[in-house]
Amino acid sequence: MQLSETAYAKINLALHVRRRREDGYHELETLFAFVDAGDRLSARSAPQDELRVVGEFGGQLTDPLENIAAKALSVLPRSDGLSVLLEKNLPVAAGLGGGSADAGAIFRLVRDAYGLPDDWHSRAARLGADVPACVESEACIGRGTGTDLESVENNLAGTAVLLVNPRVPLSTGPVFAAWDGLDRGPLPDGPASQIAREGRNDLEAPAISLCPPVAEVLEELRATTADLVRMSGSGATCFALYSSHDVMLKAAENLAFRRPDWWQLRGSLK
Repeated sequence: MQLSETAYAKINLALHVRRRREDGYHELETLFAFVDAGDRLSARSAPQDELRVVGEFGGQLTDPLENIAAKALSVLPRSDGLSVLLEKNLPVAAGLGGGSADAGAIFRLVRDAYGLPDDWHSRAARLGADVPACVESEACIGRGTGTDLESVENNLAGTAVLLVNPRVPLSTGPVFAAWDGLDRGPLPDGPASQIAREGRNDLEAPAISLCPPVAEVLEELRATTADLVRMSGSGATCFALYSSHDVMLKAAENLAFRRPDWWQLRGSLK
């Protein structure tokens, strides 16, 4: 048996933080979307589970056994093991749900080969707040800590998107801790395009305070002919949506010339 999956990059088209909870987490509302590219996973049957990590950012995962993808393997019952090769193309601690996307891809690999247990959603949620959304990897609204999912009219599928990261890791915890605690209101209603256009990311300001290059990335992207520019998740990756792939590619090439040190991913929204 040989299986393969893409761990699709997750972006938050909007992210509204509503309050700090007593359990240390934050109540939030977010519009999840997914890009048609990301990490790559291949798997085959094995006597026991194992995970190997390669790729540009593989070296940042110093302990593969602590990787969330390995943990995903451990929470899914099967008749035999899986040997998984993870090609880490997405930067780590980047606001792209990279680890969560890897875990979501593991869930899909297991689903295709063996089926998932009925309580897969709760197993995914215990691994991380973004993991349930990443299992399906379809545009949706997340509430609570992000694990309570609702469907949304996805009228942005196929939209050209450019992701840019200044190659500076930014951990989620400190960004949430730096949030000013002000509730700026709920997500707007409507299809994905309206929520994205009228929404915001409440973590942009705290992220910039901790990682000033985020502001540079946003400024560079806003100087292009993008329809929407925003930071994803807790940063430091930012995204821009474009009217066509030709427009996006031209902007990406110009930006790569000016800032060859920055990481890029070019693609379409799923």
